[in-house]
Amino acid sequence: MPQPDDREFGKRFDPATWRVLLRFTAENKGPLAVMILLMLLVAGLEALQPFMTGWVIDHVVIPDRLERLPAFMALFLGMAAALGGMIWWFIDIAGKIEMQMVYSIRRACFEKLQELSFAYFDRTSNGWILARLTSDTQKIGSIVAWGIVDIAWGFTMMSAMALLMLITNLKLALVTLAVIPPLLWLSLVFQRRILGLFRHVRKTNSKITASFNEGIMGARTSKTLVREEANLKEFGGLTGSMRRVSVRAASLSSLYLPAVIFLGSIGTALALWRGGSGVITGGISYGVLVSFLFATGRFFDPVMELSRVFAEFQYAQASAERVVSLLNEEPEIRDRPGLQAAESYAKIRGEVSFRNVSFRYVENQPVLEEFNLSIRPGETVALVGETGSGKSTIVNLLCRFYEPTSGEILIDGVDYRERPQGWLHGQLGYVLQTPYLFSGTIYDNILYGRPDARRDEVIAAARTVAADEFIRAIEGGYEADVGPGGNKLSTGQKQLISFARAVLADPRLFVLDEATSSVDTETEALIQKALTTVLTGRTSFLIAHRLSTVRQADMIILLDKGRIVESGTHDELMLRGQAYAELYTSQFSREAEEELLRS
Repeated sequence: MPQPDDREFGKRFDPATWRVLLRFTAENKGPLAVMILLMLLVAGLEALQPFMTGWVIDHVVIPDRLERLPAFMALFLGMAAALGGMIWWFIDIAGKIEMQMVYSIRRACFEKLQELSFAYFDRTSNGWILARLTSDTQKIGSIVAWGIVDIAWGFTMMSAMALLMLITNLKLALVTLAVIPPLLWLSLVFQRRILGLFRHVRKTNSKITASFNEGIMGARTSKTLVREEANLKEFGGLTGSMRRVSVRAASLSSLYLPAVIFLGSIGTALALWRGGSGVITGGISYGVLVSFLFATGRFFDPVMELSRVFAEFQYAQASAERVVSLLNEEPEIRDRPGLQAAESYAKIRGEVSFRNVSFRYVENQPVLEEFNLSIRPGETVALVGETGSGKSTIVNLLCRFYEPTSGEILIDGVDYRERPQGWLHGQLGYVLQTPYLFSGTIYDNILYGRPDARRDEVIAAARTVAADEFIRAIEGGYEADVGPGGNKLSTGQKQLISFARAVLADPRLFVLDEATSSVDTETEALIQKALTTVLTGRTSFLIAHRLSTVRQADMIILLDKGRIVESGTHDELMLRGQAYAELYTSQFSREAEEELLRS
């Protein structure tokens, strides 16, 4: 499947994309209607002013009826005050609509990310997702709120002014408005070119965001590999590309506005030429001529404003397409229709069976083929083997992060696709090789395992995995802040907390994915000791490279390219003296040599 940034969208402005996003204004239908009404009134009053001026000239100034002037001055002042009040009101409403829409879109995107399957995150960069949730949503909220204001004002004012021109003097109006057809043609030409450039800008922006993310997350690796200059060169290439395309887009946009001004000036010149001739011949009054000169000058103000909004919409279209593509993304793993709530089904006993399971991440590249495995409730199974042998794939399938390409996985004798995902995930404990803690306190991070747990249960979970002692020893204890990603704690401390979090959930299935490979020997000993208690009565899967950590497992399975090479207890496999025994002996000797060198 293509990366999201590689998708090609349509060549033109797509109203369907905006219809999807306009759904997020539903919570503001009332304020939005009020705002549009205010803009219609503002535009109507502004369109009326030139013709009121012309009427004053013809009926007050020229006939010397100056006694009428104070009334018209009061009327103009009243209109100005009304315009000021309405403008303040719609600016206030538009700002609130913008913030509400940005909030609603970001919330919807975040909810969608919670639903999507692991496969989506495998093929989508963090930078692409972050760009959608930050700059793109902000751009969309801004253009919708303020774009609606400008569009409502612009089209209403132009329509009202054109109508008043036609009513006042049909022939002069037709001559003056003759520039509109070439203006429409010019807009279509610029739309096609500007939109293509802005799409390229948004695509490059996603790559830059991803580069920022990698630079931050991989700062330590970059320094140890002396990659600073190379990283800077690569980043410079991305930003240079974005700068070049952005400059081209800005240059093209800058040409559009002068073209609109030029056509507007032609309209004014036509009004002056035709109207001036009419005044000389007596066919047109001075007031009508002044009205048209003012009107044509102001008629193209909305055109110029709309041209700016038009350019902004081209830019926002590229953002909108990608946000909508995220919102329209469908999870690859979905519950079968008609299933009951997870709480309606019996708790997991722990019997697991893989029956003729085949799986591939990429088409024509199988990872498992006709894989079979049966585990009794409460057994501890260790999966060992070289990198790429299929260990992680097996537990990912067990956890239903992915589903088999063919075959079935049974839990307690039932295909797990006949149960909701929440039924399995609510009874699953998973401890990763690289622990991840959320920002907050140690207590909060353990509580994630079961948010309704009591404080004494949280502390008991920490004691079970031998984490309570180090927690109480640090300043703040359970209320100590762990920092972003847990960076205020050591790797071993983070692992113990993540282990306590899993234990607190009281899972029926337990997965430990290289859980002790990144910790020191002392912490590993603590975890190994805790495992004896924690795994009792639970079906558990251990993934390990260090074979010394899985000797107590009820069943050890040696894998190679998705196939079971050997299986049995540690003692049974050592007695056979085959692949596992050779691998264990070799690894044991290597670890002994490393220990000797360290001493």
